[in-house]
Amino acid sequence: MTLLTGCCKDKEVLCGELFKPPQTGKKCPMNSIFSNPEFFSYGVESYEACKKKSLARDILDEQKKVREADLVIFQFPLHWFSVPAVLKGWMDRVLRQGFAYETTEFGRITLLKGKLAVSLTRGDQLWNDMKDTISSDLQAYLWPLPHGVLYLCGFKILAPQISSVLEFTSEEERESMVASWAQRLKTIWTEEPIKPRCTFRI
Repeated sequence: MTLLTGCCKDKEVLCGELFKPPQTGKKCPMNSIFSNPEFFSYGVESYEACKKKSLARDILDEQKKVREADLVIFQFPLHWFSVPAVLKGWMDRVLRQGFAYETTEFGRITLLKGKLAVSLTRGDQLWNDMKDTISSDLQAYLWPLPHGVLYLCGFKILAPQISSVLEFTSEEERESMVASWAQRLKTIWTEEPIKPRCTFRI
């Protein structure tokens, strides 16, 4: 995952960082006393901790990076038509209520408005086999990330950059994919966001 501002870049490899995706047991997100010790609710306690800024240090560090970024690039391989578990865990722990959104009686309030997000996705062999079929709609398999998670947090979504699995592409194809991405980055700040396909009211 890469987080960009207008002048600097913070590249992060979640698997190589100290960030841990589980939300239970020793990975409890709170560093404070529970608001209701007699009845534990993960959602309630993490929300209260977010308001008090008493979340675990790794979560606060990640939220700071997102808060300061103008563009977040989610780079990941597609696993079973979804993001890898470590990225799903990152979204569960970092993009939480009180930081990425709020809910009211009138609907959801997005708290990350104005930030750009794009996914740079590498498929698996199944993806590679599907990409040339008549009925394939590869972006449909990415729907939950851009049109669900990120849109509901307020991100402006840019079209995904989709690459084939590297093990089954030629050297020429790999060079073409890299060149295409490098060229796109030169003008990515001027791209028009794609139209949301989410029907949730926010």
